[in-house]
Amino acid sequence: MAKDDIPAPGLLWRLAAAIALALAIATLAEPLARRHPDLSALQLWAGPLRNAGFSVAFFAGARLAHGLAARRLLRRRKGRRPVPKVLLDLLWFVLLAVATLASLSLFFRQDLSGILTGSGLVLAVLGFAVRNAVADVFSGLAMGIEAPFRIGDWVRIETLAEGKVQEIGWRTTRLVSRDSTYVILPNSQISSRRITNFSAPRQEYRDHAELTLPADLPVAEAGRLIAEAAAAARMISAGKPPEVQVTDYGPAGITYRVKYWVPQHDRELACRNEVFSLIDAALRKQGIRLAADRMPCGEGQDSASAGKAPDGARRPIRPASAEAR
Repeated sequence: MAKDDIPAPGLLWRLAAAIALALAIATLAEPLARRHPDLSALQLWAGPLRNAGFSVAFFAGARLAHGLAARRLLRRRKGRRPVPKVLLDLLWFVLLAVATLASLSLFFRQDLSGILTGSGLVLAVLGFAVRNAVADVFSGLAMGIEAPFRIGDWVRIETLAEGKVQEIGWRTTRLVSRDSTYVILPNSQISSRRITNFSAPRQEYRDHAELTLPADLPVAEAGRLIAEAAAAARMISAGKPPEVQVTDYGPAGITYRVKYWVPQHDRELACRNEVFSLIDAALRKQGIRLAADRMPCGEGQDSASAGKAPDGARRPIRPASAEAR
């Protein structure tokens, strides 16, 4: 949330003064009219002044309450993520609706139940006409309350898009992809998809890649070679050395998984490219070639059921999706 969205203290003090002045006019208008019956203008305008004073107090009070809530919720604290704008917008809408209904009840001399009953049919017709927009709005409210992601987070919306969250609105959420493409998604579609947040609970996460080396190369030597090569990467997180694990073992080759930490999602491709380049250079320097005629085990497969590459094919280093944190 932008710093400009936080109300200045001077504005809040002016609103408080306006409320006090409006209440003073509303409460003193009729007593003054009764005390000075000879003033015909005061007798005529006492009632409207009273209603107008209370109405101004209602709207100024709503704005003051929203301003105090905004100053409280938007105050930046270390370790706290920003509050979605949609929640403050919802609070302002509720306060404004209450002030409007209270003012209407004063001017039309009806209680709130009568006003709500008279407008029920109109609201029902409008709601049916804009039901898709209403679904987007309620989805936006649900996401604002549950907060699966915040502004500035890198997220992946299953089958829809991946990018950095720029804005969470009433009806839509806006992302910017790695290619600087501006993506606008309806909130109702986002709420029905699986969401992967690469920035929560922290920006740092672990990625990995797999490669298969010849079976005649000792596991200890291969692990040391891969670990030393990956550790030389400068883009990955400092202080967390890469890890190398054996994921599959067989006569056709031994599959290794190298794990490394990515500091934040927008550096994932750069980290992956650097790790691959360093491992490739180390293998070529030692004259080691990747094992052929072997495919890595997929999720839910063992070495016996894993598919094989075509004859003569050589399996490249395979990137894998980010691990669950």
